[in-house]
Amino acid sequence: MAQGQTRESVKMALDTLRANKLRSGLTILGIVIGVTTVITISSVINGLNNRVSDWVSSLGSNVFWVFHMPVIGVRPTAEQLARKKLTLDDVLALRKLPHVVAADGGHQHVTSQFRVGDVSVKYNGKKVAGTILQGSTAEIGEVSSFTLLQGRLFTDDEDQRAAHVCVLGHDTWEELFGDQPAVGKEVAIESGLYTVIGVLDKQKQPFGGGKNPNDNMVIFPLHTFHYLHPEDLDMWVSVKYDDPKNKSLVEEEIRELLRIRRKVRVEKPDDFEIFGPDSLSKLWDQLTGGLVIFMIAVSSVGLMVGGVGVMNIMLVSVTERTREIGVRKAIGATKRTILTQFTMEAVTLCAVGGVIGVLVGAVLTWIIYFLPIGLPATLSTMWVTIGFGVSCAIGLLFGIYPAWKASNLDPIEALRYE
Repeated sequence: MAQGQTRESVKMALDTLRANKLRSGLTILGIVIGVTTVITISSVINGLNNRVSDWVSSLGSNVFWVFHMPVIGVRPTAEQLARKKLTLDDVLALRKLPHVVAADGGHQHVTSQFRVGDVSVKYNGKKVAGTILQGSTAEIGEVSSFTLLQGRLFTDDEDQRAAHVCVLGHDTWEELFGDQPAVGKEVAIESGLYTVIGVLDKQKQPFGGGKNPNDNMVIFPLHTFHYLHPEDLDMWVSVKYDDPKNKSLVEEEIRELLRIRRKVRVEKPDDFEIFGPDSLSKLWDQLTGGLVIFMIAVSSVGLMVGGVGVMNIMLVSVTERTREIGVRKAIGATKRTILTQFTMEAVTLCAVGGVIGVLVGAVLTWIIYFLPIGLPATLSTMWVTIGFGVSCAIGLLFGIYPAWKASNLDPIEALRYE
């Protein structure tokens, strides 16, 4: 009996939609906008989360980075900026820790403001601008996730004698050599010539398409880099350890060793920072948390507007169908029957808006995914369910009062209504 009433109520609701297409469309417009917003933004966030997760995984689960000041999620203070820099001797000491497999120390030459390259690399009349220069030890290959397309990385011997050799990033090689081999060729960088001994494959990046600045890079042995830019003293230290289960132990060993070497007193806090891939994940979660709040705020406005519109149209519908309600009550319809009918009409109205919103959101997700910028977007089943469920809940919430008003009409007064 109840199922029959529900089917009848849904049928009447759909008939009402078809009979008043424009009015119904305008009524559910807010619901459509709200659900579309939820689906579109959540799809972009979901796609970015997947991309960032893949990128963080590519960095390795058993790597720590050490720097003399914090650079993730905070603005360094004057005290932090003035801290003593890490040195090559610190790197050599870290290599001796029991669980450490490799440790690399490196410098980068980039613009101070935007942290991008500002050097040109030349070969045979061709030039690549905005290149990042990096100097690293011979253990960079063991610590990093680099993949070589051509050649090899430099050796410790080449580092010690400051050999004029270099490894090109993928985009630097492609711009200068096309698809031709670069190993053995000499490129001009600032005032010197350097023999190319290797070419890197493209590096993963966390966000969408476009070029990765780290693909336009030249890597030198550390001592070679010192001759080029002795003024660059900020050293990044990367430490790779043997097993992820030793993470806490290795972190504590690194901390203890550096505190001793840097002569940090027991009561004083660390004057250096240790990061792991989880630090990047936590920062990203904080950023996406703000995006989720923004999404909820924007979609809530649309859903509330849609809910008010549904309540308004249902009140109008009750007024227009007063005589019909009187007839139904006169032939035996109960308050519960009338209440169920009008509530289901409101829920159906919003459910149709929810379905349209989901479809529009899915289309927008597809468009965003295939845009030239390559922004990742992945439809989220959870948010599709939430968007549709909330639209139905809005119909229930804002449809109760008109339904209650209809169910409480006096049948005699309703039959007299013109």
